[in-house]
Amino acid sequence: MKTTTATAEVLNDLVQINNDRIEGYEKARKELKDGDNDLKSLFLNMIEESQKYKMALATEVAASGQDIETGTTTSGKIYRGWMDVKAIFTGHDRQTVLNNCEFGEDAAQAAYKLALEDEELPSNIRELISEQKTSLRRSHDEIKRLRDSQA
Repeated sequence: MKTTTATAEVLNDLVQINNDRIEGYEKARKELKDGDNDLKSLFLNMIEESQKYKMALATEVAASGQDIETGTTTSGKIYRGWMDVKAIFTGHDRQTVLNNCEFGEDAAQAAYKLALEDEELPSNIRELISEQKTSLRRSHDEIKRLRDSQA
């Protein structure tokens, strides 16, 4: 039971991080100017990506008989690397928005890395988290590429 509860905590931390990521990209989309339709479209894709990941994680939490987190981060060991992400998704120019988004993507990568350090995760959960981390890394790299092309 302890392992099930611990696994649910890890999964719920990642659910919350995806909730924060959704909220952050929604805010970032509103900050962009009318000419930034490419970023608005990219950010919408990232919102949809996190919604999909959140559902997959929540399904595993529910399967374990635990409660699913519905909010954004408020506690949890993985949260510590994500504390200021919601605050940094602000900025009014393209470069600032991309810088802030990259910081958020770095924090998501760190959270997923920390989750994978839990040696008691069942193999199917480890695989799910690993696949999501890899996909989120591609999103990170796209943000970084766009940011670097602005400099």
